[in-house]
Amino acid sequence: MTYLFPNPVASPAKAAFLSNAARKNGPYPEAFKAVLSQAGYSRAAGVISSWVGYAPTPLASLSTLAAELGVACIHYKDEGERFGLGSFKALGGAYAVFRLLAAELRRRHGSVDEAALAAGQMRGLAKDITVCCATDGNHGRSVAWGARMFGARAVIFIHANVSEKRAEAIRSYGAKVVRTSGNYDDSVREADRTATANGWFVVSDTSYPGYTDVPRDVMQGYAVMVAEALGALDAPPTHVFIQAGVGGLAAAVIAHLWEVYGTDMPTVVIVEPDKAACLYESALAGHPTTVIGDLDTIMAGMACGEPSVIAWPILQGGASAFMTLPDDMAVSTMQLLASGKAGATIVGGESGVAGLAGLIVAATQPDWRQTLGVDRTSRVLLFGSEGDTDPDLYARIVGRTGDAVRAGA
Repeated sequence: MTYLFPNPVASPAKAAFLSNAARKNGPYPEAFKAVLSQAGYSRAAGVISSWVGYAPTPLASLSTLAAELGVACIHYKDEGERFGLGSFKALGGAYAVFRLLAAELRRRHGSVDEAALAAGQMRGLAKDITVCCATDGNHGRSVAWGARMFGARAVIFIHANVSEKRAEAIRSYGAKVVRTSGNYDDSVREADRTATANGWFVVSDTSYPGYTDVPRDVMQGYAVMVAEALGALDAPPTHVFIQAGVGGLAAAVIAHLWEVYGTDMPTVVIVEPDKAACLYESALAGHPTTVIGDLDTIMAGMACGEPSVIAWPILQGGASAFMTLPDDMAVSTMQLLASGKAGATIVGGESGVAGLAGLIVAATQPDWRQTLGVDRTSRVLLFGSEGDTDPDLYARIVGRTGDAVRAGA
């Protein structure tokens, strides 16, 4: 396996692993259905599939890497082209904007034609509504895109470490971008404070005490991606490695798998950057735990220090293990995917490849492999949650632009 880590400074030995003793072995709990459910997924799928440009994203087979790691198959759901936004976030933020606008227009006018709203035909009423959020990049792009699609205004808050390229991408959808000091969690608080002062509506992908409804809609939108993947597989996955920031994506993946497969759900491993491992620390403590500091990880989409309060119970109950990885593991995995040596050539962004990096590390550590039951019959599903959403950074890491990789140059 000489090519698995082409970057000589990659440090799999710096990864950490924690088996989840709090994992529940029964069917999907009824209490969790108030947060994420098949009924909620069906509503989200009906709306999202009606949008112009909707199409399931590809599911790539990493057959060469599967043989190297000694598993039956590895499938990588590539979200890099989702609605042209570059990440899975297009499913969540825009859907939550739709749900929020429908509720507010119904409150103001007594009724709302949701089909007309989804088709962008109620812009005259929506233009008086402003939505806002804090973002590391991808969620803000989705909220801005959704606001433009439905006719609302958008103000997006970014923190000090978000690149200007990500800010430019958000502005391209007509949103106002406000840069704040501090880290992601500081920008969340600033967005909430400013929204309260101005009568705006927060569309956050993280939940906190007193704010849970909108993040639930964000998470429910993500289930569309999971259902697409399961529908494209010949057999159910036995293992899923999923990256996490506040936990919304990971909870959406676990909830959908758990409700579909019940007690036969796959083994799910949560993967985080070691510089922003709030879920790992929460699992270690047995309760939601905040990590502090600048959270300065190259995996910008996961630079989060506070777990989502509605996501955490699902993660604690459904995850089999938690992992943390150093940044150089993401770098090496991006390079591996771009090289084509895994079995397919894929443009994977810094945050999007973390689940794959976690699999590579776990499969090459004999004790972790045994704990997770990874063997030659294992069928692994991964979600490549972003492409080159920061094109300049991607090119510096990989040595070629995303367009060049896609073109085979």
